[in-house]
Amino acid sequence: MTLELLSTEVLNSKQLPPLPGINLLQLTELTSGFFLSSIRIGAFLLSSPLFGARYVILPIRIVITMMLATMIFSGLPENFASSFQETSLPNFLTIILKEIAIGLTGGLILTIWFSAAALAGEKIATSCGLGYAMQVDPSSGTSSPVISQIFNLFLIVIFVSIDGHLLVLRTLMDSYELIPIGADLNFGIMVTNGITAAGSMFLAATIIMLPIAGLTLMINITIGIITRSAPTLNLFSFGFPITMIAAFIILYFSTNSLAFSFSDLIREAIETLQTYIEDLSNG
Repeated sequence: MTLELLSTEVLNSKQLPPLPGINLLQLTELTSGFFLSSIRIGAFLLSSPLFGARYVILPIRIVITMMLATMIFSGLPENFASSFQETSLPNFLTIILKEIAIGLTGGLILTIWFSAAALAGEKIATSCGLGYAMQVDPSSGTSSPVISQIFNLFLIVIFVSIDGHLLVLRTLMDSYELIPIGADLNFGIMVTNGITAAGSMFLAATIIMLPIAGLTLMINITIGIITRSAPTLNLFSFGFPITMIAAFIILYFSTNSLAFSFSDLIREAIETLQTYIEDLSNG
């Protein structure tokens, strides 16, 4: 019996164990599927108001992204990872860009809505003579009035206290069911929702700062009448201290009203994000 026949009989008579590392062929599928699952949530966390702030360090963002991506990937169909194996490189890059666009647009919509508080604080500071009290904002890295930073921190505290961050993350995770990975997108809907959010930001900022700015304007008119009737009074030494003290008193007594206004602002921002996801899934 020759050596070839002997080896053939051995192969046919015995069940050889699988070669080590043969299951590593599935590693590419799992890695690509997990990578695609993490792009949308990572882009959203990068541009969202709370998670994308500068005081949230990069390792924390990566850990949060990986945890959420693991939950998302575990809920996807079993054949999800293998469905992208035969996808060409240009199509794969297109899918990545679509996922980035969905996440970035959702985060920017929330950021635009939350900028209403900073804009209102800036206008209030300008009207009461506190516009020169500038400080570096840790969330954006730019200089802004102190009142704007106080409003921003107040808004973030309310956002976390009413579990707004959990609602936002739940909305984004539900978007994987409404908008599957690789689905066709209507980019006009993204642009329309972004422009609508910008217009709503200016409207919300006006509603927040109008009562305080109106009272400050009445105080300035009163000071102007007094200085007009008594020309010996110096406007800079008499009017500015009264205006600033009055602004602090008005802000102190307006805390409850501002809290309810910020709560409504957060609710409208979350509803806008949900509407954006629904419009994108129907478009």
